[in-house]
Amino acid sequence: MNWINKKGKFGVLGSSLIKNSAWGIFSNILQTLFVGLFFAIIARKYNSSEFAQFLIATTVYQIVAAFSSMGLGQWFIREYVVAVDRLELTSKFLKTQIGLGFIFYLINIVLAYLIYPDGQIRLLCIILGTNIIFDNLINAIRSLNVAESNQKKTATILVIDGFLKLLIGCLLFINPFSAVTLSVFLIGVRILTLSLFIRLGSSDSIDLRLLWHAKIAYDDLRKMILKNWQFIVIGSISVIYWRIGNIIISKFLSLQDVADYEIAFRFFSVLQILPIIASATVFPQFRKYFNEGNLHSLRRFYQNLFVAYVMISVIAYAFIYSYSDILIPLIFGNGYLGSIVCLQQMFLTFLVLPTVLLQANLIVAIGLEKLDMWYNIIGLIINILGCVIGLYLFKSLSVINYSILLSFVFFHIAQDRLLIKKKFTSLKNCLIFYFSIIIFCLSYYYLTKYVNPYIFFITFSGILICSFLLVTILKNRKGHSLMD
Repeated sequence: MNWINKKGKFGVLGSSLIKNSAWGIFSNILQTLFVGLFFAIIARKYNSSEFAQFLIATTVYQIVAAFSSMGLGQWFIREYVVAVDRLELTSKFLKTQIGLGFIFYLINIVLAYLIYPDGQIRLLCIILGTNIIFDNLINAIRSLNVAESNQKKTATILVIDGFLKLLIGCLLFINPFSAVTLSVFLIGVRILTLSLFIRLGSSDSIDLRLLWHAKIAYDDLRKMILKNWQFIVIGSISVIYWRIGNIIISKFLSLQDVADYEIAFRFFSVLQILPIIASATVFPQFRKYFNEGNLHSLRRFYQNLFVAYVMISVIAYAFIYSYSDILIPLIFGNGYLGSIVCLQQMFLTFLVLPTVLLQANLIVAIGLEKLDMWYNIIGLIINILGCVIGLYLFKSLSVINYSILLSFVFFHIAQDRLLIKKKFTSLKNCLIFYFSIIIFCLSYYYLTKYVNPYIFFITFSGILICSFLLVTILKNRKGHSLMD
């Protein structure tokens, strides 16, 4: 979809944005597909208890890893562009990330022992937690690739990483082994991935001798963290929002519920790739319009994107609602049928997630990242309180999904209030959005009871896409945004 106005200016999704993001979207989808198949295999090969223990250990390390880089990737990319001695800067950055990796690995072990008395979970946390050290160094090299515009190297290596994980899973078909052995194999894959990054990913910018001799002053590290603390919070919360659910479930519900929730989230993570990558891709254009003071073009660009994101949200939800009862047994087997309802409930959040990401990018682009950070913090608090209080009253996975939905609705409304104030949208547009989503959900729920849900989805999505394209063409000919 290349939407250009009469004057030839950049429309909603210009060809340059598509070219810049196509490889990233393709590689991320491929990597996520490989990892998803890996989880599908181990879900079939392990019983629900062992599978859930592996998932819990993975979740603990991922939550700790969200904090381990301390948001310094953003700082490094900015500094690298203006640095006089880039090799020295790179060496200090990599050495800092290695040191932080070891510190947070120890924190991972302490948390495992504080939260879980189960010896198997603790052992898995110790093994899988070493990923924090390797991930910190890998993410540092990824930031270097971004600074040098070598993202294609990163994408290629991460696809290889996902494929190797899939191969490890396939070994279970040949000779079954325990989750502990599986974890050791996965660490081996991560070490191999790291070696590929060092050898192939921006290797000309990495000097091991300089890395060894690089000196990092405490005052420099303190200043780096103080300058980036908002991004540390925002980046960490984005991971915690979803991963904390597994921790809470493991303390209130059964291991079967842990597995059901994780399987549902696997589907969710695949479909959220598109809005996440697209939002990151449009951010530079937001920033460009804002720096130029071209608020009219910025407003029109945002409003057109908003409509496109809503269409993606609605089609994704309709697809999952119609086909979840086929997809989950087909991919993960009949042992996780509880995931079907969990997945349908989880995708209610997808109706607002893409537009939340879009609006967050706009808010940060116009220099209001502190407000975005506070929205993230309050949303996370609502999520956690909703989960804990709800599970105390009702022992059900539905509590987790509705708590996440509630927090995202708050997030969206808070963003709407700010963007109305800044005249990027209007109260009328916001009300139309919420009422349309509610009417769509109720209508789709009741209609699929009386009409074949599979055929209905195909018909519904076809009509929606055709209508969207027709309105887009007519509006762009008149030079209006889709929300006018």
